[in-house]
Amino acid sequence: MPVFASTAIAELSQETLALSKRLFLQLQRRPSTLVAGILQPLIWLVLFGALFAKAPMGLFPGGGSYGKFLGAGVIVFTAFSAALNAGLPVMFDREFGFLNRLLVAPLRSRYSIVLASVLYITSLSLVQSLAIMAAAWGLGYGWPGGTGLLVVLGTLLLLVAAVTALSLALAFALPGHIELIAVIFVANLPLLFASTALAPISYMPGWLGWLASLNPLTFAIEPIRAAYLGQFAFDAVVLEAPYGALTAAQCLLLLLVLSAGLFVSIRPLLSRKLS
Repeated sequence: MPVFASTAIAELSQETLALSKRLFLQLQRRPSTLVAGILQPLIWLVLFGALFAKAPMGLFPGGGSYGKFLGAGVIVFTAFSAALNAGLPVMFDREFGFLNRLLVAPLRSRYSIVLASVLYITSLSLVQSLAIMAAAWGLGYGWPGGTGLLVVLGTLLLLVAAVTALSLALAFALPGHIELIAVIFVANLPLLFASTALAPISYMPGWLGWLASLNPLTFAIEPIRAAYLGQFAFDAVVLEAPYGALTAAQCLLLLLVLSAGLFVSIRPLLSRKLS
């Protein structure tokens, strides 16, 4: 590797880590974001699991209790919610003028601002998701095992990358944090209910089943659910959609395409805003 290229990578890494450290210091001083991000899905897991605790065994796909069925949905929802809030720190930096200071600073690449946000949100999402996984295990809803854990973490990384890219684009495109928070509130619960997080597609009316089968959250939930049920294989069918059956590999490929597509689509916006 040429000396110039290696120097540029080293400087970009240093800038990204320095900006990420700032975000982690903010979290350390105000840990309520992390605590709330764990408590909310934990409440969903406990209450919904208790609500359907007496449902007949085998009523849900894969057999087992509703809590085990629900666990995958809550894990994905935890990561999704954290990633959807990724744009808020950038938006507040815009409003308080700190982003303007960064833009006039002698940075090797202004993309380090974006990379720092991605690194911070990815780390936060994984910590929250692992906490929910531990809580689900403590409630008797199972653990995905070694290979299953890699599947869960890989799937969450794909989802978090895609949603983080979308949230950062909104942070640069919308006029203020009120509008961004409004978008987050409007998008959060509808995307949850229009997925297979709480119920299988076979229990839904036709129109909702179509929405759920096109929802990116569903593409993340079903491979994770298969891993939790000990039935994961890349060529195994994990989603019986109205338009046909999808294997775990196809669901993960769709998530990968979505993530790459979002990053490519927001690049012109980021280049314009960071110039």
